[in-house]
Parts: sequence; structure tokens; C-alpha cells
Amino acid sequence: MKCVICKQGETRPGKASVTLERGGTTVVVRNVPAEICQNCGEVYLDEEVSQDLLLRVKVATQAGVLVEIREFQHAEAL
Repeated sequence: MKCVICKQGETRPGKASVTLERGGTTVVVRNVPAEICQNCGEVYLDEEVSQDLLLRVKVATQAGVLVEIREFQHAEAL
């Protein structure tokens, strides 16, 4: 797909680190499957992965976590 940010590059499958913040909680997830622009590096996540990450930060926030760093696994595997 054509990158909507730089309008120059094409995206390719890859892995990215994603940082999510909610309230006082920061969750960093490494090796997240994504489409990544080969020109500017913009990261695009599909809906399933996005929902998985949002659930992860919600659970961490409710548990009172301040900082969490994890490797990506689908929520069903947690």
C-alpha cells in the first residue's frame, strides 16, 4: 500500500516496537507485526493487532502497572 504520511513509499510486512501510554501507564511491545513504509518508517497496524494492544494497555492500567515491556503475543496466548 502507498504510505499516507509521506505519499512516496510503499509499505512492506515487518516488525515494529509500539509504545502505548494511558494515564500513568506506559506499555512497550516489541516485535509487533505491522506494515512499515520503506521510505519514512511509518508503522501501520491491522485492526486485530491494534485491538490486542489496546487490551494489553487497558489490563496493565487496571493492574496499576507503571511501565511494562513485552514481546508481542496475541492476547489469546497470554
